[in-house]
Amino acid sequence: MSWGTELWDQYENLSLHTQKGIEFLERYGHFIRDRCAIEVEYAAKLRRLVKSYQPKKKEEEDYQYSPCRAFKLELNEVNDQAGQREVIAENLQANVLRELNILVKDFKEDRKKHLQEGARLMANLTGQIGNLERARKAYEKAFREAERAVENYQRADADLNLSRAEVEKQRMNMTLKTQQSEEAKTEYANQLQKTNDMQTLHYHTAMPEVFQHLQELDEKRIKNMRNYMLKSVEIERAVAPIIAQCLDGIEKAANEINEKQDTLLVIERYKSGFQPPGDFPFEDLSVAKTYDSNSQLSQPVMQPIHNHLTVKGTVSGGKIKKRVGLFGIFSSNKKLIENNMPGYGDGAKEDCSDLPPNQRKKRLQQRLDEIQAKIQQETAARDGLMKMKGVYEQNPALGDPMSIEGQLNQSSNKLDKLGAELAKFQGYLEDAMRAGVSLSSPSQAPRKPTSNGSATRPLSSRRSSHSGGEESLSRSASDSSVSNTNASQPTHKKSAPGTPQPTHGSTNSPESGIGESRTSLPGSGGEEFYVDEVDAQPPLGTCRALYPFDATSEGSIPMYDGEELYMIELDQGDGWTRVRRISQPIEGFVPTSYIECHLYNT
Repeated sequence: MSWGTELWDQYENLSLHTQKGIEFLERYGHFIRDRCAIEVEYAAKLRRLVKSYQPKKKEEEDYQYSPCRAFKLELNEVNDQAGQREVIAENLQANVLRELNILVKDFKEDRKKHLQEGARLMANLTGQIGNLERARKAYEKAFREAERAVENYQRADADLNLSRAEVEKQRMNMTLKTQQSEEAKTEYANQLQKTNDMQTLHYHTAMPEVFQHLQELDEKRIKNMRNYMLKSVEIERAVAPIIAQCLDGIEKAANEINEKQDTLLVIERYKSGFQPPGDFPFEDLSVAKTYDSNSQLSQPVMQPIHNHLTVKGTVSGGKIKKRVGLFGIFSSNKKLIENNMPGYGDGAKEDCSDLPPNQRKKRLQQRLDEIQAKIQQETAARDGLMKMKGVYEQNPALGDPMSIEGQLNQSSNKLDKLGAELAKFQGYLEDAMRAGVSLSSPSQAPRKPTSNGSATRPLSSRRSSHSGGEESLSRSASDSSVSNTNASQPTHKKSAPGTPQPTHGSTNSPESGIGESRTSLPGSGGEEFYVDEVDAQPPLGTCRALYPFDATSEGSIPMYDGEELYMIELDQGDGWTRVRRISQPIEGFVPTSYIECHLYNT
């Protein structure tokens, strides 16, 4: 089917149809252009989204859990998807939009040329038809005039009254008009033949050719529309496998989320290694027994019930005074954790002794792994230098072997330092392992102290009655060793458990106390103990010594088996309890595992 034969009389409609087709193709080009802009904008927004949700440096520690790791992987996959959207936009612009714009421009020019040719042919045919019409009118006029001339001659020839000259005149006029009529007839016939030939050529050859060009132009437009749509699909389908891989990566990351493993990680991250506290004993407040300093049982006295006391601290003078022990460092307060964890604050210790036992071992093990990795790296570098030196010695033209000697010396020095550091931290780790065993002992059966009877006790920590706030009771380890006093006890006495080890230094010296005096107890070897004469805190309860304890360092006080004491402050998790003698106003620390506690009802 051809437009030239089927639509020979639809020139105007075909002109309008081809115009609408080209405008539609141009509109499709605008769609591709706008889609490219949207793809680029979408990719940019995805990248901004991924960037805004990337983990901050302070959050990197939380990304050891599987949901956090999976989310980080998803961010990477979404970022890759953004890159694929940019690829789609670039390919659409280069392979579709640019070619489509060029094609629309060519279509407009070709259509204009074909329509101009059709208009010229139609103008020629119209002009020829006009010539034919004029020739026909001229022939008709000449024919009418010839008929009138013949009628006039016949009337004149029949009229006897007219002269021969008049008759001859009418005859000559008839002959002239008849000749003009024949010439007009001939001209009309020529124009008719010419018009028919042109019309046949116009409707069967010239215009069908123009319509054929317009038809081919429209078919080309439609075909290119199809090709561009298919090319758009191919462009997007080319990146579909990569996007599918991104989705597979997100799915894989989601499947790797393990709630059981994460709960174990929480245990590994926050486990302190301390043993939970034991049961609270029953307190019988009806009768309270007191012992004097000479171990003589005095008359039972009723102890007052202090309703203003709390387990965490005491209230004196309307102000709270609380001792922050070992567990105070590892409380739920995030700021305290950050200030005391290695890598968070400036106060982190090299041996990580300010950490709980389990966290200390973990941090020391990490440090050991880092040192071993550095040793392996430095060893590999030294081996490379040795090989290079051997090559230089075999072939001096390549280089001077002595130039490597300085680097080898530096590498050896680094290895020596790393080896010393490795040994040092291995020692720290062994100490942490022993300390972990020691800290877990109070919840187990009592065991005897070390063979030399050494017991490290905290330094004294005083409270100022004028401080007006909270003060931490800090302890420090003593380097001195004393003889075992258990040897002086009767053989039927029970073995005392090991004394706990302090983990932090003292912040308040005895000399800084207000209203303090020193008292020397009989039988204590002349050792002095500090007495607070100003701020005597009310007791939290009473305690009884299960084992004898010999105080040999500042801050602790001695006690004998069965001695009754006042409890001034509870054990804060470091293994020590602050007590006061009932007979004398003397305060100090004793091991918690050496006493049996009875708290007052608050």
